Amino acid sequence: MGGSDPAAAYFRRALSSGKHVVSANKEVMAKEGADLMALARANHVSLLFEASVGGGIPIVGCLMNELAANDVYSIRTIINGTTNFILTRMAHQRTAFADALSEAQGLGYAEADPTNDVEGIDAAYKLTVLATLAYGCRFSPDDVFRQGISALEPQDFRYAEEFGYAIKSLAIADQNGEQVQLRVYPALVPFDNMLANVNGVYNAVEVHGSLCGQVLFHGMGAGRGPTTSAVLGDLVETARLVRDSAVPGGPRELSQHLGVRPIDALRTRYYIRLIVADQAGVLAQIARALGDEDISIASVLQKDADAETQSAEIVIMTHPALESSVQQALLTIGRLDPVRRVGNMLRIEE
Repeated sequence: MGGSDPAAAYFRRALSSGKHVVSANKEVMAKEGADLMALARANHVSLLFEASVGGGIPIVGCLMNELAANDVYSIRTIINGTTNFILTRMAHQRTAFADALSEAQGLGYAEADPTNDVEGIDAAYKLTVLATLAYGCRFSPDDVFRQGISALEPQDFRYAEEFGYAIKSLAIADQNGEQVQLRVYPALVPFDNMLANVNGVYNAVEVHGSLCGQVLFHGMGAGRGPTTSAVLGDLVETARLVRDSAVPGGPRELSQHLGVRPIDALRTRYYIRLIVADQAGVLAQIARALGDEDISIASVLQKDADAETQSAEIVIMTHPALESSVQQALLTIGRLDPVRRVGNMLRIEE
């Protein structure tokens, strides 16, 4: 059963009645998982939900058990197979977003209404579950900054490749002091990074911990087989608890109180694609607008000049800059007379 209503009510009723619960419902666990885990502990029953994130990838159980001794510095994931399939097609075949989406729907990878996938809602649910387990803290999907993939165009993949990057939709949680930042967006990832080579409907979860270092989980993120594997694994574990009359360990108590770091505080490098009038002095105006916000240019490409429309594309890669400064600079740049439109802005995750 998908959705949070009435599924969450059934969860509470079962747990309160002393019944173990196994589920694949990511939305319920993202929105009400903290309360449901507490209810399970109070009633000495298990709540297992391995299939809610990553299909057959055993990441939920690992965060609750094998990786529990770690302070988790970051989680970086490709956690939605539909968007990864679409981006793989756009990268390899240079197809438009609409065509890649149509293909995904024809193959059964995307729903008739693909909003939850392509706008990052599904990934935000899954990231919320992972962050709650990793940091022992209550998070909500509303804490996740979210940007979808529908604005991407084939030339973004071409230019990214020229700079040595793939474009992937990432779901990221990382801790900085007493705050955790949660974000889902398409980003440029260097080709030599393992996540850049996760293609098709495959998922991957990279955990950076204080003891384990960097570990990568990779596998099928959806489908009957992987989901069945995860659900049956939880059922087997539940059967063992019943057989042995054992007290379930379950997830640790959510005792941490960490703040949520806003996206405006992100500091990273940026890819900016602009469609401008093909005339002298345009780059100087753009550079001035960036410089006014303390944004330094690392490299520039001028591409695809069009004699008929007298326009060209300018692609800018920045040095590390503050998100709020980049957003302000883009507002200024968008108002410049020679700038026809801001084609795209993507963050770079090294």
